[in-house]
Amino acid sequence: MSLTMQDTHAGNTAAGIPMLDFIEPMPGFPAHRSFALVRLDDAGVLTELRSLSDEGLRFLVVPAAAFRPDYAPVVGDEVVAELGITVPADVLVLLVVTAANTLADTTVNLMAPILVNLRTHRAMQVVLDDPAYDVRAPLVCA
Repeated sequence: MSLTMQDTHAGNTAAGIPMLDFIEPMPGFPAHRSFALVRLDDAGVLTELRSLSDEGLRFLVVPAAAFRPDYAPVVGDEVVAELGITVPADVLVLLVVTAANTLADTTVNLMAPILVNLRTHRAMQVVLDDPAYDVRAPLVCA
């Protein structure tokens, strides 16, 4: 059995879950598992994932529901079990942003969302095996 992760948490992401423990390091960053989720705007839509062990390591992230309300990746049972997810409502889906000079050129990584268990604050970046998801999808759909 797999689970579809449709995020309904469009805003206020940083208020309730400021510290995250990644159960596996993000690809390419094996020494970093603890991050703070820092709010960058009043609504909490634009946030920064900041490493607690290296202040220079930061990722710009947004909740998927704020920009891609129909985004609903399917993840396997192993991921669901590792994160301790019992219901989809307990999941916040974050997308890593690649900022550009203009909003129109800014992209998000739909192929590797970050899933956060809102109850436990455990997180994992999941690399999806689905060609429908792009690594550099436009942040704002036309």
